[in-house]
Amino acid sequence: MLLLREVPQYECLLERSKRYPELDPSAMEAFLHLLRTSSEVFEAFRTMLSRHELSQGRFTVLVLLNRDPETPVNLADLAERSRVTRATMTGLVDTLERDGLVKREHSADDRRMLLVRLTSSGRTYLDKILPDYFRRVTLVMSQLTPDERKVLVSLMGKVQQSLPAIKAGPLPKSTIA
Repeated sequence: MLLLREVPQYECLLERSKRYPELDPSAMEAFLHLLRTSSEVFEAFRTMLSRHELSQGRFTVLVLLNRDPETPVNLADLAERSRVTRATMTGLVDTLERDGLVKREHSADDRRMLLVRLTSSGRTYLDKILPDYFRRVTLVMSQLTPDERKVLVSLMGKVQQSLPAIKAGPLPKSTIA
């Protein structure tokens, strides 16, 4: 995770754009602030979860299973929804199962399919840590009005729609406005 201590001043980016005409100073400034904020949020989240002896991956699995605690979830679907490989999900579930927070079961329809379910201990565990998590998220977002939060969500949606450009191969010069 990239954790920038300082984001270059706009004037510095403007000066750099003389050397690299593709550099849009305002786009770069916004992007670097987004990276810095994302990194700091991720690190704060990691610290908070570590106090509960959880990783982000384990927390994500528990929260996904808690959406409908009575319904078991296919291990492959859980991996896809968590954006991790099946092998990674297997490791996460192994640890959570060892701790008694989830249990595996075979599907009644297809015995080859493994399902994962939150245990009552898992629910109790989440019921203890989620209020703290929700209070902290509320505190972080309290600097924004409800309308500003809606704008933020809308803007982040626009950024997310453009993310394939980062993953793409070389861009022709004509795509840079």
